[in-house]
Amino acid sequence: MSWSKLQQQLEGFLAPALQPRVEYRGTSYRYLLDKSGTCHIVVDKKNILNMSDPANDIRWYRSEQEIKSDPELYLPISPEDIEAVRKSAKGPIPEDRLKVMARGRKASEYAKAMMAAQAALSKSNFAKDANRFLTTPIETSLDSPDILLNVLALLDRRVGKKRIMNLSDSIRLKHPIVQYFYELRRDA
Repeated sequence: MSWSKLQQQLEGFLAPALQPRVEYRGTSYRYLLDKSGTCHIVVDKKNILNMSDPANDIRWYRSEQEIKSDPELYLPISPEDIEAVRKSAKGPIPEDRLKVMARGRKASEYAKAMMAAQAALSKSNFAKDANRFLTTPIETSLDSPDILLNVLALLDRRVGKKRIMNLSDSIRLKHPIVQYFYELRRDA
């Protein structure tokens, strides 16, 4: 599907309150071999989400340590997580230390998933994910671990106010850019 047709379909699904504020933009470089082009999601005439070729990763977080040390990062620790740490330990460990170790493991897993998701944002992936978004149910896009599918679903008019309000807990576990678009939609 051509970019203009894809852009037209995506903008047709925008929530009415966001239509004057949000735009999808794309550029291509036909004659430069090393430039595949970029895509942008623009909010109030500012590039918020810039997807370029895979060599230019989007880096909200620069390293795993930065993610793990973020005090605002909410990671729920279940009793199963604590029990897994207890089983893998060689000897007795105090209960409060088990919680710290379980949070560290969970933060590592989360950081690796987040860095992989960030590296996957490029113009070619945008077109692929946008086509997938247009052909799948909105619930699938909201529950997906893919950042772009989450963003497109949050901007969609098929997601009502009640569902937006019910997503508040699950959004806290998502990437910061997904949280940004959630707040944009909630406040609109």
